[in-house]
Amino acid sequence: MIPELPALVYAAGLVFARLGSILMLLPGFGEPSIPVRIRLAFALLLCLIMGPIIAPSLPAMPAQPLVMAGMVMSEVITGLMIGAVARIFMSTAAVAGQVIGMQSGLAMAQSFDPSQGQQGALIATFLNLTFLLVLLATNTHHMLLQMAVNSYQVFEPGGMPSMTDAAEWALNAFIDAFRIGVQLASPLILYGLLFYLALGILSRLMPQAQIFFIAMPSNIMVGLIILIIALGAMSAVWLERMQRFAMDMI
Repeated sequence: MIPELPALVYAAGLVFARLGSILMLLPGFGEPSIPVRIRLAFALLLCLIMGPIIAPSLPAMPAQPLVMAGMVMSEVITGLMIGAVARIFMSTAAVAGQVIGMQSGLAMAQSFDPSQGQQGALIATFLNLTFLLVLLATNTHHMLLQMAVNSYQVFEPGGMPSMTDAAEWALNAFIDAFRIGVQLASPLILYGLLFYLALGILSRLMPQAQIFFIAMPSNIMVGLIILIIALGAMSAVWLERMQRFAMDMI
């Protein structure tokens, strides 16, 4: 039993290095609002469950400590890369919420966003919490966990991932997140264009009236009504993209 102990510690360290790094950023599991001890305990429990399944695919324990340290660092980098790409898709809510806030007159309404860990637009905070709720309610977080485990089939354990491919992957994810964010806000963008065009015409017809301040309550009310109507479709579009991201690695 004693000779096997270093190999067991080595295998456990490699598994925890990748899975722990993924869970640190994974949507639904790595939220800043979740206490650190709970996140750490969940990561250790997941590694304890998945360790025996992943262990046969791990490389043999090297004799040199520096080589072992390099393998651990490569696993941490791989895990952070996967988790960061998944976290990028949560920024879709921030993009859509900021655009919707600007179009509906609520851009200056700020609140603490638990997903971002900082102040954000009120609509963006609402969309972040809504998307997280949809993620958990549809069991998509199970797909994300399966993606984390299946990452060992996509990225070879102990090997450094290609930085060129990683940068291209992250760039494409960022482009998709921004594009989807604008698409989610497109009903409010169209409404804002028509609304401010009408305000411009009215201000030319009645230059003495404070058209903007008179119409501002209507702008907020109609913008919120459109958001309520389109919220279901927004959540479905975002969820489909997140599930497609997880399926690409399953």
